[in-house]
Amino acid sequence: MNSTADPRLGQSRAVRLHGQPGLLLELPNGDRAEIALQGAHVLRWRAREREQLYLSPTNPWDGQHPIRGGVPVCWPQFSDRGPLPKHGFVRQMPWVPAVPQCEPDSVIQRLVLRDNEASRALWPHGFTLTLTVQLLPESLRMELMVQNTSTQSWSFTGALHTYFAVDDISQVLVEGLGGQPEWDALQDAQGVAAEPLRLPGHWDRVYDAPRNALELVDGAHRLRITQSDSLANQVVWNPGPRLCAELPDMPDDDHRRMLCVEAAQVFKPITVAPGAHWRGDQTLQVI
Repeated sequence: MNSTADPRLGQSRAVRLHGQPGLLLELPNGDRAEIALQGAHVLRWRAREREQLYLSPTNPWDGQHPIRGGVPVCWPQFSDRGPLPKHGFVRQMPWVPAVPQCEPDSVIQRLVLRDNEASRALWPHGFTLTLTVQLLPESLRMELMVQNTSTQSWSFTGALHTYFAVDDISQVLVEGLGGQPEWDALQDAQGVAAEPLRLPGHWDRVYDAPRNALELVDGAHRLRITQSDSLANQVVWNPGPRLCAELPDMPDDDHRRMLCVEAAQVFKPITVAPGAHWRGDQTLQVI
């Protein structure tokens, strides 16, 4: 799918990514993003001549296993907090791309997933999901829209599970969460977030999302991270050396090169009435 041949406009075109079907979004300034149709999974985002997202080099790329890195769409269940497979099932299903919208400084690409026989075998509800990916100069915005096509209400949790590429996790700071309620999943302990966050070793904590943006500080590189008020939580996760060495789809020491900061709904499920819809988004900006 070639959106346009005009070099003055952004483009979205069909490509093969690691042997799997995908899309390449490009702007005239050289910024680009790659999206796998499996899971509507943003794999890469390049801005200011730097890869902004971490993508594991040891993914199996078989179209069946979840992809480690980039931005997985976790839905309709966060992690293993329910009866479904971990992080739900939509990240392993093929989504359908819509016709892109291309402007000189923007590409908007939507991908759609509707309930099907495989999804109903796991979760017996009607739905339509639309992930909108907008590539702008030095910025990436992702919005998930959830529509209930059933005749009854249902509820969900989930996340945009963003993996950021960092140079050295021991030097990384996360600013903007200070004072927010914090749940340490490793210790099952409640606390209050420090300011700034420093990430020594294995880290798995859920925060009440603050109103203001976060900043990810990696040496001289800074990213601003914002999300919609419709998502109540932010998750900060790094597997640390021990867990990283146990993960089959990640090199043993790659915990040093990544950090997840996720726009999430972890504890309180969101209920969607029949015929209604919900939207949640995360925006990333190089500053």
